[in-house]
Amino acid sequence: MPNFRGRRFTNAHETLIWAARDKDAKYRFNYEAMKTLNDDLQMRSDWTIPLCTGAERLKNAEGKKAHPTQKPEALLYRTILSSTDVGDVILDPFLGTGTTGAVARMLDRRYIGLERDEEYAALARERLTGIEPLAEPSLLTTPAKREQPRIPFGWVVERGLLKAGQTLTDQQRRHTARVRADGTLSAADFRGSIHQVGAHVQKAPACNGWQFWHVELDDNLVPIDLFRQKLRAELH
Repeated sequence: MPNFRGRRFTNAHETLIWAARDKDAKYRFNYEAMKTLNDDLQMRSDWTIPLCTGAERLKNAEGKKAHPTQKPEALLYRTILSSTDVGDVILDPFLGTGTTGAVARMLDRRYIGLERDEEYAALARERLTGIEPLAEPSLLTTPAKREQPRIPFGWVVERGLLKAGQTLTDQQRRHTARVRADGTLSAADFRGSIHQVGAHVQKAPACNGWQFWHVELDDNLVPIDLFRQKLRAELH
């Protein structure tokens, strides 16, 4: 909001308090979901989200704003996706026109909303009745990497998705390595796992071989992680 008196910095943010009930309480933070939502970059704590405007803004019978501080759905989307799971219960003790409940329903969460203003409560009820959760709950979750089954590279080889003798390269085609029958790689003067060989050819301390190594597939260069995801899907 503008600061017309000019005696301090103008307000440029609102603060979200993220707290636990007590020091021993467990909390959820969906790190992978937030990173994926942010184009595979770790989500920062400062967010830039536009104000609630346009068709999303509820109006009263006179065509004016139905609520002076209606929150944008994008804000609640990110908050709920970051800290809850499908089926969790979300409490909003100041529901207003129902933004929290609306986004909770979209993401297949349950909610409890409290609102003492009858006009706001009526708008919230009308808004919430028109929202149905996504029919496939599996599309609403981002599995944490530690929860996914471990897939050794050797499984890719023994399943024939990659064959012994096949050549792998990095995305810029600067380095190459050959697949061995035991699930290791050979590169000129070095033999080891996909991670060890990737680190060796780059002279780096570590390397994620699944993302570093690529293979030609239908005239396209694709990361070998594609095969790991295929095996994980079959296990699931």
